[in-house]
Amino acid sequence: MGQWDHARQVPSSLNFVDRSWLVWPKGVSRAPVPAEVPPAIVEDYKEACLVLSDSAKASAALSRRCLQNLLRQAAGVKPGDLSGEIQQVLDSNKLPTPIAENIDAVRNIGNFAAHPNKSKSTGEVVPVEPGESEWNLDVLESLFDFYFVQPARAKAKRDALNRKLADAGKPPVR
Repeated sequence: MGQWDHARQVPSSLNFVDRSWLVWPKGVSRAPVPAEVPPAIVEDYKEACLVLSDSAKASAALSRRCLQNLLRQAAGVKPGDLSGEIQQVLDSNKLPTPIAENIDAVRNIGNFAAHPNKSKSTGEVVPVEPGESEWNLDVLESLFDFYFVQPARAKAKRDALNRKLADAGKPPVR
């Protein structure tokens, strides 16, 4: 038999919790990632979302990593630094203007995060703000739609049309 803790009138071999805490799991206030987005890209995106409330810089770094993987996989850019890869996509003129303008802005935000820049008016280092990190995530979401969701939806519609055309004995559309 174990010894007794006489002050508490319980066996000393038992462990009791003296305090308790209510803990909520971390959550994300963004829409779910579309199923069409490749898992490797989703992983970085979700992590960037999860750390956003704790560290705007960490979220920005993860979202830039996600962007770089996306551009390499979906846009077929030649590997290099992210700024050059963004330039390759811009030079291709394949992105709609609003997305192209926003991805160029992400490049500028990334330069602030990666290299300490000083304000010309105050001389202080300019930090990455939470709103800028959220913008990175917004741009990623628009790229998910452009590179993965829209093509998948268009293919599904063409496939349905081609089944209908095949049933009617007509040639498929491409």
